[in-house]
Amino acid sequence: MNRENLITVAKILALPTLYAVVLRLFFGVTAWGNLFYVMSMSFLFCVPTIMGILTVYYSDIDDIRKFSYRFFVPWIPVVILLLITTAFSIEGWACWLMILPLFLIASSVGGLIGGRLRMRKHDNKLYISLIALLPLIAAPIEAIIGSIPGTYEAYTYIDITAPADKIWGNVTRVRGISAAQDKGWLTRFLGFPRPVKAELNYNGVGGYRKAIFTDGLVFHETVSDYIDRQKMVFAIKAYPHEIPSTTMDEHVVIGGQYFDVLNGTYELERLNTTTHRLHLYSHFKLHTTFNFYASWWARWIMQDIQNNILQVEKYRSENE
Repeated sequence: MNRENLITVAKILALPTLYAVVLRLFFGVTAWGNLFYVMSMSFLFCVPTIMGILTVYYSDIDDIRKFSYRFFVPWIPVVILLLITTAFSIEGWACWLMILPLFLIASSVGGLIGGRLRMRKHDNKLYISLIALLPLIAAPIEAIIGSIPGTYEAYTYIDITAPADKIWGNVTRVRGISAAQDKGWLTRFLGFPRPVKAELNYNGVGGYRKAIFTDGLVFHETVSDYIDRQKMVFAIKAYPHEIPSTTMDEHVVIGGQYFDVLNGTYELERLNTTTHRLHLYSHFKLHTTFNFYASWWARWIMQDIQNNILQVEKYRSENE
């Protein structure tokens, strides 16, 4: 590979990657307060879009004419950025997995924009320089506008062939769950804590239920509505200071700045003489400027946790 080709490769791969790393470190400075922060559209959408623009704009014109090149090649610096930030613990794997689809789509959009700019006859380098400053301009505006908190529901259910009293006993108090009984595939893949047990000190309003997970995660639950063998509603509180910093990524920690679980509800419905349907609802709150995207992931995670608990309760009610 000659010197000219090396310079071209450096431009289309190293330049956008270096740009993104610098912006990630800049947006991660806590001294900026809420003016520049990673969990913003200014970073999560603008930065990968600009990465795509830089990648394609500095590519060979013959390559740029190919749609597949403009759409897919911007993914390469995104993957390099992923490897760098996870290797140096700048970003966690779970957080990356959730934002990766957004980064890939945005970088492809940027690639199409970069190709259009490059295929124009006049020089657009000034436009490229101004576009590169867009996250720094947009972030303060986004901070002023602020985020709109949103409350969302995750609903799951399971049918159990067992008497109501036996099911309810496994609902109110969940004995130790072994790793082999853990079927939460999504939370396990993301590296989230898995459920261990749940203890209730009193069957009734005012009862305190402690749901314990691995790695120090604890849900403190207070029963607010109770009908024996029919319904149990409980407020949920997780305290970030109780959770070790190595347990969850700072951007997805439960009870933190962006994500919190509010309450849960168990309802036991009789379907026939032998079968009951156990419903489990939870409500959670998001505080970001991109709740439309974050809510999908949050709901999937909550449903995975709930389905995991329900399958344990079903197995124990029917077989033990």
